[in-house]
Amino acid sequence: MSGYRILIIAGAFYREIADPMIKGASETLATAGCSFDVVEVPGALEIPGAITQAELTDAGYDGYIALGCVIRGETTHYDYVCGESARGLMDLSLEGVPVGNGILTVENRAQAMVRAVDKNKGADAAEACLSILQLRDRFRGEAED
Repeated sequence: MSGYRILIIAGAFYREIADPMIKGASETLATAGCSFDVVEVPGALEIPGAITQAELTDAGYDGYIALGCVIRGETTHYDYVCGESARGLMDLSLEGVPVGNGILTVENRAQAMVRAVDKNKGADAAEACLSILQLRDRFRGEAED
């Protein structure tokens, strides 16, 4: 797994939730021997666009980790942000871009903190990205035996 170059894209709207997720993803990547960069965007909706920009400019990343949080509010905005950010990441994935999806969709801050800290969803997203990269390498015949 070592040798991959990964970009972590974090929606910074909920800083207290993003920071532990970035930490979890970073530790997982470091343990796996990967190099990585972290960039921040305003929120979950901007994450697929940031990945697209990295891909279009041939920034040299092997994969991406999308980290963010959407908390249900009093309007339908929650539904749009959840659906569109997930759709954007799925579209990238279906185009062959390795993405680990760590965008939390929760009812309240307490649920978000449990997932960000206790369940370490940042690490889970990093592991998902690495898993997809390994699968890609296997299909290309590049995986180590």
